[in-house]
Amino acid sequence: FKNRKHSQTSNNTNKLMRMMSNIIFIICASILVQTCIGGNPFANSNYYVDSRFDDEIANTIAQYPADADLLTLTKDIPVAYWLDSIEKISNLTAVLQGAKAQQEATGVNTVTTIVIYDLPDRDCAAAASNGEITCADATCAAGITTYQTEYIDPIVEVLSQFAGQPIVAIVEPDSLPNLATNLNVPKCQQAQTAYMTGVSYAIAQLSTLEDVYLYVDAGHGGWLGWDTNRIAAVQVFSKVLSLAGGANKIRGFATNTANYQPLGALNSTADPCNLLSQYNKAINEAIYIELLSQSLEAAGISGMYFITDTSRNGVINERSSCSNWCNIKNAGFGLRPTSYTQNVTGNANIDAFVWVKIPGESDGSSNSAAPRYDFHCSSVDSVVPAPQAGDWFASYYVMLAQNAVPPLM
Repeated sequence: FKNRKHSQTSNNTNKLMRMMSNIIFIICASILVQTCIGGNPFANSNYYVDSRFDDEIANTIAQYPADADLLTLTKDIPVAYWLDSIEKISNLTAVLQGAKAQQEATGVNTVTTIVIYDLPDRDCAAAASNGEITCADATCAAGITTYQTEYIDPIVEVLSQFAGQPIVAIVEPDSLPNLATNLNVPKCQQAQTAYMTGVSYAIAQLSTLEDVYLYVDAGHGGWLGWDTNRIAAVQVFSKVLSLAGGANKIRGFATNTANYQPLGALNSTADPCNLLSQYNKAINEAIYIELLSQSLEAAGISGMYFITDTSRNGVINERSSCSNWCNIKNAGFGLRPTSYTQNVTGNANIDAFVWVKIPGESDGSSNSAAPRYDFHCSSVDSVVPAPQAGDWFASYYVMLAQNAVPPLM
């Protein structure tokens, strides 16, 4: 080739580059688009601020005017939009239109975070957040059909209309971890097929959309930190991802969703839940994410990234028992949402700290006569009285703001 003219060499080079581009395009077309074009969806992006959250804060300020200056500082903090019922889908278009308007006004990508949360026999090991779709038996045929056709498919249809907007979807909190640790609970045993089929279907369908980034819920270190629990969970994740078409369908996993586990860092030694004495090395979420990443890699699930909920884990020693999770006394806001995470925890694979839980919404009712009562909501660590799960809990929101770490003011 050295005797050919430079122009011929240049032409050949251009042809080769075009061929390589075509090959890359074909490869990208054959797998999930976000794997090829995407990175961290939160990096260099704004986060959508839902006006309804600010409305709740405004109402709380009206009730607690002495705390107005403090509470005003919590406005414009981005929180997730929970699709915890079929009815909530009707408002999804408005949410995404709001994000689109924010993106067009600023000229900066605006991330909307949504939570997919309506599996049949949802929350099988607890009662506070039981869902609307049920299983008649272990096959759950009718429930699965409802979930697929009346819940997931309409969500996909709405999201498909907003190409060009980054959307993060957290997939079914508290579902797959229950299959790893709570099959002794009859309701969880019955829900196995529904959870495996439902989550894999959600992943397969949602992953067809450009700019939609999926994070599958992975519990937290106080639940799956033990080696046996974590390995069992990874086996469940592996099966579900295989059913969905492969691990490349997702960006990664979400931890500490709606919980209070301390964030910590890889070099932290603080163990507020006394987990080391119970042979659990995941004394904080940073260490849990590192251990989970290692377990996933060992199972052939590589290149995963993580987000973790910091909405209410600012105070790290507020519980007498870390098995308690409902409306915890003396809790406080944690770190505000950001993609600048590595210098905080030392992990290189945490995409963002996020507020998945809407921190002013109750975890569950403390009224034992309530239809969705869970005994955890009247524990010694819980604020009593408390309203039903999902209802706004103004006094609790004020407490979270007052106890925020780092402080709001």
